[in-house]
Amino acid sequence: MSTPYSTVAVVGAGTIGLSWTALFAGHGLRVHVTDPRPDLAEAVASALADAAPQLARQGLDTEGLADRVHLADGVPEAVRDADAVQESGPEDTGFKRALFATLIREAPSHALLLSSSSAIPASDFTDGLDDAARILVGHPFNPPHLVPLVEVVPGRRTGADAVSRAVDFYRAVGRVPVVERKEIPGFVGNRLQNALSREAIHLVEQGVVSPSELDTIMVNSLGLRWSVVGPFLGAHLGGGPGGYRHMAEHIGPSMREMWDSLGRPEGGPEQTERLIGAVEDAYGSRSYRDLGRERDRKQLAVLAALRETPAP
Repeated sequence: MSTPYSTVAVVGAGTIGLSWTALFAGHGLRVHVTDPRPDLAEAVASALADAAPQLARQGLDTEGLADRVHLADGVPEAVRDADAVQESGPEDTGFKRALFATLIREAPSHALLLSSSSAIPASDFTDGLDDAARILVGHPFNPPHLVPLVEVVPGRRTGADAVSRAVDFYRAVGRVPVVERKEIPGFVGNRLQNALSREAIHLVEQGVVSPSELDTIMVNSLGLRWSVVGPFLGAHLGGGPGGYRHMAEHIGPSMREMWDSLGRPEGGPEQTERLIGAVEDAYGSRSYRDLGRERDRKQLAVLAALRETPAP
């Protein structure tokens, strides 16, 4: 891979960290991964075995994939020679502040320090730290070795050079980075997901549909549409030759009226337990592994179709 990056450290080997590890190794990088979990070796081996055929379907050379991954004995060893560090630890501000203080001290001065944070902005855990100019969020969607988006979110003290380098780094490993201009809790992707999830929960709680029926509606309508165009382009096309203007002028008033009727689930213990039960009734008969593999096969098929149909 033609890139100034040859070694990447992954700190945290949960679901996201293991997926990052597979992606980076699949692109020919040396990966140093660390996590205090006692089954780290088994977890990494299993993740690489599962990811290898998926990476191969994306055109990557997976021969010797595991040989490019080194299990490091702690954070200092993992980051010592790293050109970039992808933190994928707990979603806890105090944890991240302490960890990034260590990364600043132990990683080379040129190394990018990236966080997989899914909700906490970088400014929240870099206050008081030295050398915060190279710290920023690189938030993926699960699993990052399949889903291309990475939200690149600089903190107040992040340098412009670090943002540019982060974009280049993620592009070099086949991701689609989008730089967000303002920090906001949850960033953009998770806020959109949470807004839709809130209404989905409301509709299930009100007995309008079951969880599986709601999923069927999404997969066969908005999910299908939004996999190729986003909400704004979808609305622009939905307006016919008049485009978004026609949509806004003719359907906008009724849409605004609907906003006032959108649900706000209470989310108390009883409601949550009923919702959990309904989802388990719909999907609990199949294992997490089987459901995940089916999801990944379908996502790969969508990605292949997108690659085969380039924009004019």
